[in-house]
Amino acid sequence: MSAAARGPGFLPGRHPIEGYGADGFRFAGMAHPGSILALPSGIRAWPLDDLALVGDADLAPLHAEREAIELLIIGSGRKAMLPFGPLADRLREAGFRPEFMDTPAAARTYNVLLAENRRVAALLVRMA
Repeated sequence: MSAAARGPGFLPGRHPIEGYGADGFRFAGMAHPGSILALPSGIRAWPLDDLALVGDADLAPLHAEREAIELLIIGSGRKAMLPFGPLADRLREAGFRPEFMDTPAAARTYNVLLAENRRVAALLVRMA
């Protein structure tokens, strides 16, 4: 499927996170002002800055690539989210192994795993 077919806010390919902060993320020489979902197929804009608001439709892109993901890193903003609750339960029930941490640690961990060519995905909430 082409990038255009995946919709706006999608950059195909695996890219390390070059920077992060309250203004969003930098990757592939570009900047995105909000949260992102880094998948094996590419990086897409993520519409939410609060993990408590995540619904099933928000997780659809993640579920679509389930078989290509070994590890799921979740950066929950300035503070790490506890690794339990409705979101963690839903992800585990779907077969993911989510690792929750603050966004800076999650971005660094994602980059290391990506450099090791691991099958990793990351949901990174911007540090508003």
